[in-house]
Amino acid sequence: MELMGLTAVELGKKIQAGEVKVKEALDAAYKQIEKVEGTIHSFVTIEKEEAYQCANKVQQLIDTKKLTSILSGVPVAIKDNMCTKGLRTTCSSKILENFVPSYTAEAVKNLEKAGAIIIGKTNMDEFAMGSTTETSFYGITKNPWNTAHVPGGSSGGSCTAVAAEECSFALGSDTGGSIRQPSSFCGVTGIKPTYGTISRYGLIAYGSSLDQIGPIAKDVTDCAVILETISSYDPKDSTSIKRESYHFTSALKDSVKGMRIGIPRDYFTDGLEEEVKESILQVADILKEKGAIVEEFDLSLVEYAIPAYYIIASAEASSNLARFDGVKYGYRTKEYEGLHNMYKKTRSEGFGAEVKRRIMLGSFVLSSGYYDAYYLKALRTKALIKQAFDKAFQSFDVILAPASPTTAPLIGESLNDPIKMYLGDIYTVAVNLAGLPGITVPCGLDKKGLPIGVQFLGDCFMEEKIIRAAYTFEQTKKYIRCPICEKGGNQHE
Repeated sequence: MELMGLTAVELGKKIQAGEVKVKEALDAAYKQIEKVEGTIHSFVTIEKEEAYQCANKVQQLIDTKKLTSILSGVPVAIKDNMCTKGLRTTCSSKILENFVPSYTAEAVKNLEKAGAIIIGKTNMDEFAMGSTTETSFYGITKNPWNTAHVPGGSSGGSCTAVAAEECSFALGSDTGGSIRQPSSFCGVTGIKPTYGTISRYGLIAYGSSLDQIGPIAKDVTDCAVILETISSYDPKDSTSIKRESYHFTSALKDSVKGMRIGIPRDYFTDGLEEEVKESILQVADILKEKGAIVEEFDLSLVEYAIPAYYIIASAEASSNLARFDGVKYGYRTKEYEGLHNMYKKTRSEGFGAEVKRRIMLGSFVLSSGYYDAYYLKALRTKALIKQAFDKAFQSFDVILAPASPTTAPLIGESLNDPIKMYLGDIYTVAVNLAGLPGITVPCGLDKKGLPIGVQFLGDCFMEEKIIRAAYTFEQTKKYIRCPICEKGGNQHE
């Protein structure tokens, strides 16, 4: 198999054993990028010169046994909302078109310490606001399984880069499902850990109480290894949590005997496509055969998750994005009269339609007279949703759920109806509101040949349980490569 067809761990083992040179791995990644990038558009920025310089240094450290991480020399793509020193970071927005940070995000720094090679920054919905990777200022990203369809979002670029084998793994961020939903649409594995597990230092904020960085890869083993590498307590991040253990790979066991798995009845009502429903229930049957105790239960409050999420996320976004005003960095309008006019024109020209929509919604719910009616009510709802999950986890180790009510929609469908796009987050946003960990694993294909993903949700700090359940299920399925990897070029449009 070609090098980019290997998992990150498989490639890392070959590099450590001297069977593959770091430069060869980079050559393979850039060759695949050259082959498919024109069709799917996963990247905003591709970095070659710095990557090859880094590869030479990493190779020397591997040869002298000074660098022994399994990720040493492995090519990685980074979502374009994580700061990378000396490398353009745009959040896929015009307002940060030429922004080059002077520091690197802590999670990315942890990867660099391990010897992973950054090959570029991936496309995303502008400021992570969207579920399709269509709101990017730099153009849409297409699903490598069928280029007439979206890859999901907002980490769509990272997920397509992994699915199309342009890199061995990638980092994404998850505010309301932005790792788990596109992983489902692109047939890859993505994990959002418990809030506070990975430092948010250097992650350009959308919703500060919801954002969390996480890995995207071909399988559960890769995700566990990457999660172990990038997780750390960071005093620079006030929301960072010092955990007793970061040994996520210890959960890679093919065993769910006696594990209690709950299926929320609320998630299997109207709106869930029949093919998606059947695939998720098949996963439940497989785990039952392997010794798990599977039961249905009522989660409650599901219908309130979407409005609570969008009120809280938009309120936080309106505050976080106030810093982009054309004064210190980023885009500034060319012609203006006075400071106030400069602010207004810069933000009008620099932000896209979806970002403006959410800033306005956030400003509205925080305004005098509406703060109590909307924002405070959303915070109370958030607390009730957390209580509902707490109650569920008294009875269950893991909750099994769809990652999305449908497979990937056609390009253009969601943007024409923003409310429909928001409702597509029904199975993912509650996890962020409650700060819980969740992992999405491919579980089948629909009749159109598009991937379906299953979500395993756990209680706070119980990543080991969802990793074990996901790994056990994964052992029963063979990883399916997307059509674009086999042939290259545009397969379906």
